Amino acid sequence: MKNTLKNRLPQLVLILIVGLVLGWGFRAMTSDNTTPHAHEAGEGLPSIWTCSMHPNIKLPEAGDCPICGMDLIPASQESASSSNPQAFQMTEEAMAIAQVQTLVVGEGSAKKELTLSGKIQADERENASLTAKFPGRIEKLYVTFTGEQVKAGQKLATIYSPELMNAQKELLEAARTKATFPQLYQASKEKLTLWKLSAAQIAEIERAGVVKEKWDILADQSGVVIQKNVSVGDYLSTGSVLFTVTNLNKLWLLLDVYETDLSAVSLGDEIQYTVAGRAGEPLTAKVSFIDPLLNSQTRAASIRAEIPNVGNSLKPEMFVTARLSNKNSQSPANLLVPRTAVLWSGKRSVVYVKVPSSSTAAFEMREVQVSPQGEAYRIESGLSSGEEIAVQGVFAIDASAQLAGKQSMMSRPAGTYTEMSDAFRSNGTAVVAQYFKLKNALVKDQTAPAKSAANDLVQLLAKLQSSNLKGSEKSAWEGLSKKFNEAASKLKSAKDIAELRKHFEQLSAEVIFLTENYGVNQELVYKDYCPMAFNNKGAYWLSETKEITNPYFGASMLACGEVTQTYSKK
Repeated sequence: MKNTLKNRLPQLVLILIVGLVLGWGFRAMTSDNTTPHAHEAGEGLPSIWTCSMHPNIKLPEAGDCPICGMDLIPASQESASSSNPQAFQMTEEAMAIAQVQTLVVGEGSAKKELTLSGKIQADERENASLTAKFPGRIEKLYVTFTGEQVKAGQKLATIYSPELMNAQKELLEAARTKATFPQLYQASKEKLTLWKLSAAQIAEIERAGVVKEKWDILADQSGVVIQKNVSVGDYLSTGSVLFTVTNLNKLWLLLDVYETDLSAVSLGDEIQYTVAGRAGEPLTAKVSFIDPLLNSQTRAASIRAEIPNVGNSLKPEMFVTARLSNKNSQSPANLLVPRTAVLWSGKRSVVYVKVPSSSTAAFEMREVQVSPQGEAYRIESGLSSGEEIAVQGVFAIDASAQLAGKQSMMSRPAGTYTEMSDAFRSNGTAVVAQYFKLKNALVKDQTAPAKSAANDLVQLLAKLQSSNLKGSEKSAWEGLSKKFNEAASKLKSAKDIAELRKHFEQLSAEVIFLTENYGVNQELVYKDYCPMAFNNKGAYWLSETKEITNPYFGASMLACGEVTQTYSKK
């Protein structure tokens, strides 16, 4: 039996091989015949599904995200019809599942209500200094801490004053000879009067005929002590401030208004405000003052309202939230978009604009400058009236952009720039060239040439008009020019090389933004970084050469830094 099985083994192996070959062939024939039908049945369905919050997830079928559990959405398809390489298509299925909604941006009147924040402050006009009227040493204090209530006529301190003792002796001597020397007598009385002794006090010195060693200093104004400047044993000169007091019956409501919203604020506008930690109906006030000066750091101005402090329930430094209604019906036109349309990543704000000439839904990312306006954002630059943007499902669109390797909220692919005209990019190239002159002056520690280069930059910006630009390009350039001018003007007025370098960092940030987002007509531009600049805070700058020449240190540490990124010509 064993011999028979051994003899037939080669035949069995051969039969098995033939069977496998035939089976494979039959399967291939079946697959070829059924594939078209399967394709037809599933035609139009996406082949890849992704998560709007985790675009790295790529699955062959619909389902839940394995990370967050959200429903997967169809991945977008790249647009072949758009001239913009950063535009991409979304299928109808993807649009429906992501619930994408769009809105045509139009000019409209700004809302007449602003939401503002601020705090309560003491009325500066109610502040008063309680001073020493004559020199001496403090023997006793009757007011010992800040926050204490002081009333007019109240004793503040007792002072031992040798100078005042001598003045009393002079008065008594002059009083005995006043018939003979009336002028001397009058002069001694005036000396005491200058030290704020009353006529009754001077008469009492004459009547008693005794020199008083210690005198009380009295408060000449009521209020709450907000600053205590003295202690027992201190020696005071005439006019020394013992205490600073203020009247808290009247307070100021101070609110910050961004420069973009100042045009919507007028004197007399009604304010409704609530105080943190205090329940109840909103309180009301009216704008009584608008600060003519703008804070250069916050880009906001302060507006003020005068408020009564009934029952002293309000305290200085309390935080408030307020709504301001503009009584002026002629508010300027503004370009407004819903808050849901704007995505934020650090300092960048982006929207997704629908490509108008695409046969299917196609979107491209657009960076914009915005400012809060009630429940919406006011567009400062980056969008034009009539453009269509996504207002719902924006996160899903951004995820699709990331998946397709396009510009997105989180990243801008290396070597890609926003499509701009030659005129726009020529303007940017001229600015960068002038920036390099300024940088090189700082590298050489040259204050005067650096300020001259900053002045030349201001003049250059005046020549680079945006009249030859249109739509979003014009808005984008005007926004950039404004920031360039602000930084260059500060550089022009800088007092020394240290201040020049401080403002140069601000200019560098804006020039880097220009270069990264729009590109310039220069073969290579290098982004350098020095970790030791500004007390180890670190700072970036751009250079036209690969060699490190540090504008923040100059000759003291010329080679400090490294190249972090290289930009090539568009």
